[in-house]
Amino acid sequence: MKWKKLGQIYICRPIDRFLETHASNPLAIFLKNDVYRVFFSGRSRENKSSVGYVDINIINKEIISVCNKSIFTHGKEDSFFSHGVSIGNMYQINSKKYIQFMAWQIREKNHWRGDIARLSLSNDFGTLKLNPNKVFIGCDEEDKISLSYSWVIQETDIYKMWYGSTIDWKSENGEMIHVIKYATSKDGEKWKKHGLAIPYELGKAQAFSRPTVVKDNKGYHMWFSCRSGDGTKYRIGYAHSLDGKIWDRKKNSGIEVSVDGWDSEMICYPFVFDHKGKRYMLYNGNDYGKKGFGLAVLEK
Repeated sequence: MKWKKLGQIYICRPIDRFLETHASNPLAIFLKNDVYRVFFSGRSRENKSSVGYVDINIINKEIISVCNKSIFTHGKEDSFFSHGVSIGNMYQINSKKYIQFMAWQIREKNHWRGDIARLSLSNDFGTLKLNPNKVFIGCDEEDKISLSYSWVIQETDIYKMWYGSTIDWKSENGEMIHVIKYATSKDGEKWKKHGLAIPYELGKAQAFSRPTVVKDNKGYHMWFSCRSGDGTKYRIGYAHSLDGKIWDRKKNSGIEVSVDGWDSEMICYPFVFDHKGKRYMLYNGNDYGKKGFGLAVLEK
């Protein structure tokens, strides 16, 4: 497996007070021809994240248009998403479109933590609304500390979800243990959790985030952000599964940091999708996508 980098295709610029920097967690939705609407989580000067978008022709890498304001902002100080909105992917229940997101919150001097919440997306892809108006999936006996980025796909009679869960804020090497777990649902509303999906290993792969999953005739493919605990910043990892439940984490994801430039220190938050027979990856670089995102194509 090898990804060919096509360069940085969106460079951040201030849009409004909610979207001053960053274009993290890119999420591509097909519009027409070769044009995709790419939603992203931008940040304010207070480092709180909200949602914007840019329309891009992914073949010639032309920017068609950029939103003129944030389309969904972080919540008020006492809300469950007071400190940010980090988006996952779009999926449908019947004809309704949804995007789950990590809802960030910091209470007084406590450690940040997250829940999973959900947005409904209008048919013209221009409006996002909280749905339901509360935490969609929260902590419980299975996930006691904090939740993060989820990815949902629909199959014939089942919805499958992979999501992040914190086991410990700090391990013996100083890095958090944050893993990817698996859940299923018959209707997309009530979810049954099944526990750990991707094996983790202290000092090698222990702080995961933002899974992106594609299914094809070879099974399930997952790319994700990961830190090892040795001080190295985020890298993109890869795992394969035949059933979506039991995963084999591979040593090589086919993409690494560049020698210099916008993605020379870190690569993270992948979003993988297929277009006209090719497989593409949107991803962020240094400082969690502070300067924008890039595009890569899988070489077969």
